[in-house]
Amino acid sequence: MIGPLVLIEPYANRLGGHHQHTLVALAQARPGSLVIAPHGIAPEAVGALRAAGARLVTAPAGLPAACLLAASRLTAGLSTTGLRVFRSRRWPHHLRRLPHQITLISDCLTEASALRTARRLESGADAVVILTASEALHGAAVLLGGQPHLRFVHEAVTTEDAIVRLLGRLACRGEQQVIAVYPTLAVGDEFTTAFPHLPAVVGAFAVDDGRRLTAAERDGGRAAFDIPAAEAVVCLVGGWWPYKDIATVDAALARLKEPLHLLITGSPLDEAVLQRWRSLPGLRVHTVPGPVSEAVLRLVYAAADATLVSRHPGTSKESGLVMDAARLGVPLIVSDHDPALSARLRGQSWSLTFPSGDPVALAEVLHAVIRQPPSYPGSNAPGQLGMRSAAAQADFLTHTYAGLRAKGP
Repeated sequence: MIGPLVLIEPYANRLGGHHQHTLVALAQARPGSLVIAPHGIAPEAVGALRAAGARLVTAPAGLPAACLLAASRLTAGLSTTGLRVFRSRRWPHHLRRLPHQITLISDCLTEASALRTARRLESGADAVVILTASEALHGAAVLLGGQPHLRFVHEAVTTEDAIVRLLGRLACRGEQQVIAVYPTLAVGDEFTTAFPHLPAVVGAFAVDDGRRLTAAERDGGRAAFDIPAAEAVVCLVGGWWPYKDIATVDAALARLKEPLHLLITGSPLDEAVLQRWRSLPGLRVHTVPGPVSEAVLRLVYAAADATLVSRHPGTSKESGLVMDAARLGVPLIVSDHDPALSARLRGQSWSLTFPSGDPVALAEVLHAVIRQPPSYPGSNAPGQLGMRSAAAQADFLTHTYAGLRAKGP
């Protein structure tokens, strides 16, 4: 199985996040793959994709695809306008939700346009995959796009309201021409309740490209941030989204009694919180405005003795930051927000776990890291978290897609 893939990534234009890493790694594993990015591709990824021999497409191919993308952009504009108009809580709840429902329709139209393009440009691919798919209108995307495919559904951000549910029911026969790929079993359970007839498999999204941090990179990371080798560093990576528990981190840092460097990158961040941290005695805060390139991200991780992941209980989607730690070889401090993840990490010397929402316990873990940094994850760490190599992930997608095509509409 060495044939090309069709890789559709609607968010390829955005720097940061692990979607770009997976996109590039899969393209490298299958030279000649067709990469479709309806909203463009970040410059950093363009060079890596071209070096991998990928064919890059950022414009719709054919009139149907162009019309679908135009409709998507029109509805996206309506959604943006609606978010401004209905942002006040004085509006009824159903009106405040309306822009998000329009976004679901816009995303579906974008996917359909990309699928039309894939159908026109590549008929012999081993698999057609949407790497970051919408959480709704799965059947509508395939009926409008005319192309069976696999779709990675990472999380449920927006719940369907009546109009979107009606559109989904009208297009439900299309669900048998797709297979959803859920990154965790908990996400799969959630979507199975909402879409009981949607064929699905579970498999990690992140892939291991084998490019672990080197000793030279670790030395270079310390030098880049002017941090002496003997001083402790913890990094906090990624934007401060609602599912991240920054309040617990805030309270834990205020309890520190020993010096620590905190290296922060991501977007968005809360400047008021950062100012409070900068005023804490013994805490030296380094910030790298985000989003950042893969090269800068490696530098941040390389400088750290451990990376900190703090989430609210019940957050069960795949953590790209945890996967980063395993594939790059960075020790991990992580909350026990996800029982399945905690079970995988139990007993691992490179991972320190603390109870979600417990700043006292987190402060104790930080003190432990300051006194004695954990060991680096071994080369088997990605596999322990269910991560495949890029080649194995491409084979998994090929096998899954072959089963879909054999089944037929």
